Amino acid sequence: MRNVKISAVGAWVPPRVLTNADLEKMVDTTNEWILERTGIRERHIADPEIATSDMALNAARIALEERGTTAEDVDAIILCTVTPDHMFPSTACIIQHKLGAKHAWGFDLVAACSSFVYGLTTAAHLVGSGSHKKVLVIGSDTMSRIIDYTDRSTCVLFGDGAGAFLIEPGEEGGPGFIGFRNELDGSGGEALKMPAGGSRMPPTHETIDQRLHFVHQEGQAVFKFAVRRMGEISSELLAAHNLKPSDVKLMIPHQANRRIILACADRLGIPHDKVLINIERYGNTTSGTIPIATREAIDTGRLQKGDLVLFAAVGAGFTVGANLWRWAI
Repeated sequence: MRNVKISAVGAWVPPRVLTNADLEKMVDTTNEWILERTGIRERHIADPEIATSDMALNAARIALEERGTTAEDVDAIILCTVTPDHMFPSTACIIQHKLGAKHAWGFDLVAACSSFVYGLTTAAHLVGSGSHKKVLVIGSDTMSRIIDYTDRSTCVLFGDGAGAFLIEPGEEGGPGFIGFRNELDGSGGEALKMPAGGSRMPPTHETIDQRLHFVHQEGQAVFKFAVRRMGEISSELLAAHNLKPSDVKLMIPHQANRRIILACADRLGIPHDKVLINIERYGNTTSGTIPIATREAIDTGRLQKGDLVLFAAVGAGFTVGANLWRWAI
């Protein structure tokens, strides 16, 4: 493979904010209960006219503008989401058309909260093979559309938002993509899912009345798996490249729960000050968390050229993924 780098990062969240105080008026919960269990204070919620593709377009345009390139130069679009605009056509098609990426092909990638890491792996290999020069990886989810705001165990967790990376060839011997580990453990599929809406259980009056078109989660099962496997796969990836946790300048994990993130860092032996956590302001934006957090790392100076950065995530399925990059911008 030729060297591959992340050349630009864009992020966008809707302006409307839903605070813990707001949720106290909607469901049986308190600010203290939410903070203690999740670390979340507020999350951004899309207005009714804003869909997943709209947020994705905003993030993609920011990334392209930062790079000083145009949509016509993009070869492929990987749209990572569990909340597409429609079952079909793919949301990647909508983005390609509205963005004006007339030379790009693309597809939607569905791996829940691991989607963006899976997308990075895919883009790195497309560019690394020499067949593509510019690939947009976009994570965008409008989770508020599939959340039951009468269920306090899930409605406090999620927010809406999007982020995008532009992946390009890097300089030979320069900073860029190092490696990945992705896996599936389908035995955990029942622990986190949206039961209805697919071919197994298409929409009926009964599925709607039973609120089966919303996220259903077995919290303890997800928590235990995420803490264990996100740390393990990160350790395995580092070892495979003869690297140690102490070599990592910054870990940017999926922002699902503050306790999960810190427990994973402790298992890895990475100090908390080397872990980016911004869940308190955004909640879990599913495929949007890692690129949104990366944009923050750049803006606050926590990520510099040459730094070793570790991305890691666990999602419904269960899906697990980790990427190592030497930062190039």
